[in-house]
Amino acid sequence: MALINLKINGKATSVDVEEDTPLLWVLRDHLGLVGTKYSCGIAQCGACTVHRNGEAIFSCITPAASLTEDEITTIEGLSKDGDHPVQKAWEEVDVAQCGYCQAGQIMNASAFLKKNPAPSMEEIDEAMNRNICRCGTYHKIREAVAMAANSK
Repeated sequence: MALINLKINGKATSVDVEEDTPLLWVLRDHLGLVGTKYSCGIAQCGACTVHRNGEAIFSCITPAASLTEDEITTIEGLSKDGDHPVQKAWEEVDVAQCGYCQAGQIMNASAFLKKNPAPSMEEIDEAMNRNICRCGTYHKIREAVAMAANSK
């Protein structure tokens, strides 16, 4: 076991875990931040997406010990009151069906729009292609990302 110091959602925290423990399990099992979901465990679905210094990463394969110098943001830390433009667009468009993938989708979309605030529909499709929605709400996801881009 190792004591790992992390900065998550603007707060410094320490966890005593194995050095190869994925960030996902630190978030969910040790810190109670359960908005980040487990689905595939092999970085193929995007349900576990969080931000590392503003960039979208898959927390299921990223060892927590590799993040000691980084700022990690989870869905819980994206906005204080759920008022991030992507979250507001998600609600306006009524994207969620089962909702399981939504945190990862929103985290990916928000990181993408930070880098590309005025994307084309093709760029939205390409950026969001790394996240799977088993309910098939891709048309609504696309609409919400475009709406969030236009709201800035």
